[in-house]
Amino acid sequence: QVQLVESGGGLAQPGGSLRLSCTASGSIFSINAMGWYRQAPGKQRELVAVITRGGSTNYADSVKGRFTLSRDYAKNPVYLQMNSLKPEDTAVYYCHVAGYENPLRRADYWGQGTQVTVSS
Repeated sequence: QVQLVESGGGLAQPGGSLRLSCTASGSIFSINAMGWYRQAPGKQRELVAVITRGGSTNYADSVKGRFTLSRDYAKNPVYLQMNSLKPEDTAVYYCHVAGYENPLRRADYWGQGTQVTVSS
């Protein structure tokens, strides 16, 4: 069974930094993309950043220039470095993997979420 294990959330002051990490365990046939989504209270889940198998990254406009997504291809974790945090970044952050569980079946995997709170 595939599990996405997240870590690194918590409380930060405005202007501060946090680093999230996500490691996938279990059997995934192939990974097309890994990334992070977030959901604030009363709002829909939204894409924060994604990195494809080829290494291309895509960011939400609201985090461009502040957040950096990277992946350790040797060990499979994906990291989200969050700098210059703002109160509006407060949300539950979810790790996501898009891939295949076998050569023919696509699969989406989600972590359980980690809380990020930005407040003074």
